Amino acid sequence: MEALLSNVDWSEIGWASWDTLVMVGMSLLFSVLIGLPIGVLLFLTGKRQLLEQPVAYAVLSFVVNVLRSVPFIILLIVMIPFTVMLIGTSLGVAGAIPPLVAGGAPFFARLVETSLREVDRGIIEATQAMGANVRQIILGALLPEALPGIIAGITVTAITLVSYAAMSGVIGGGGLGDLAIRFGYQRFQTDVMVITVALLVIFVQVLQMVGDRLVLYFSRK
Repeated sequence: MEALLSNVDWSEIGWASWDTLVMVGMSLLFSVLIGLPIGVLLFLTGKRQLLEQPVAYAVLSFVVNVLRSVPFIILLIVMIPFTVMLIGTSLGVAGAIPPLVAGGAPFFARLVETSLREVDRGIIEATQAMGANVRQIILGALLPEALPGIIAGITVTAITLVSYAAMSGVIGGGGLGDLAIRFGYQRFQTDVMVITVALLVIFVQVLQMVGDRLVLYFSRK
């Protein structure tokens, strides 16, 4: 075992781990910033909601469903021209972020919509009775009440993005996925593959643990 581990380039694994964290962190940030308002719009324009708009809901829902239905490995390839136009390259950490956001934002938007639907209807009606407008209802009632569910959604999205970031290694996206393919698969270095898988498992466990603690904390508020 020591002989195998001695052949591992730990600096390479360290940089690959850092690249994975950057990819997941940046794509999660943009996924939340884009997905949250989309999820709120999906909820508000839905049936029997504050801004019921069947046409708007149908169009928005269709776009979200299309992006969610495309397997991420295909989305990576399809978005290469757009990524090159936007970032200047489809390789490395920067080149992986646009498709990660395209895969993560609609996924998170649906989770937000589901969390908002679970808010007690009586709370919305009570705030309406007090004369609150739509903006006040969203910021003062809906989002605070749905916060534990939204945090749980962020956790699930982050874990999904870890697996997506690993898949981006197929097109040279960098990170642990790229390392596993170049060394673990193409050069048959089983030790690198095992370490990569172990690190990904650790990342997911840490994310889930932190997310669960945050959900529990805000559920007590």
